[in-house]
Amino acid sequence: MSRIDTRFAELKAAGRKALIPFVTAGDPSLQATVPVMHALVEAGADVIELGVPFSDPMSDGPAIQRSSERALQRGAGLGFVLRVVAEFRQRDAATPVVLMGYLNPVEIHGAARFAVEAAEAGVDGMLLVDLPPEEADDYRTAFTAQGIDLILLAAPTTTPTRLEMLCRQAQGYLYYVSFAGVTGASDRLDTQAASARLRDIRRASAAPVVAGFGIRDAASAKAMAADADGVVVGSALVSVLAEATAPDQAAAHALAFLAPLRAALDG
Repeated sequence: MSRIDTRFAELKAAGRKALIPFVTAGDPSLQATVPVMHALVEAGADVIELGVPFSDPMSDGPAIQRSSERALQRGAGLGFVLRVVAEFRQRDAATPVVLMGYLNPVEIHGAARFAVEAAEAGVDGMLLVDLPPEEADDYRTAFTAQGIDLILLAAPTTTPTRLEMLCRQAQGYLYYVSFAGVTGASDRLDTQAASARLRDIRRASAAPVVAGFGIRDAASAKAMAADADGVVVGSALVSVLAEATAPDQAAAHALAFLAPLRAALDG
């Protein structure tokens, strides 16, 4: 079993929900990324989504866009992201790491070459926001050959036919985007509507289903987790980390932000 499969099996056996924080590699500083990842695990993260900085993050709201811009200005390219994962693995061999980003950097690198290097670094999954599932076969083949899950996205606007395909092809976990829009627009989160959709998707999906977009605090995390296998929190955490001025302060911010969400999910 992969690290992702193992983690979700453990959570299911314990009757717990997955807490999946997203952070941008290289922000609030290059030096802070690995300490922040360890702090998130200490606070109760089950999986870490590590954002690959990109110059045109079209699905992301202002907080993550600015985070990506700052990281790129510091030189946080794809090579840096893989070095971060490798350094994280020196102390943590168990926590799954999923890279979340856009197709262009991977395409330039080459899918097969990237898959080999990502696996060597200790990456467990890859979520490419702008890779249509209908065009993903070559990437899925390259990733699967190296034991890396291709994480797929579903949304409120996903048609029944496409949703059936996504549920059938899902690896690791299926990421449900809670509303049509960009990350961080928490005012658009309708937990009641999302919950009904999540129940339907979980019945059809071969993989666990997690919910993201708009989750900003313990209350929204708990509400969305009721009908999901886990929740993803990104923009709110990224905004908190942006206030840190040193790696140890960033780690402390990460711990303080995530711990209440873990407590709410477990409570």
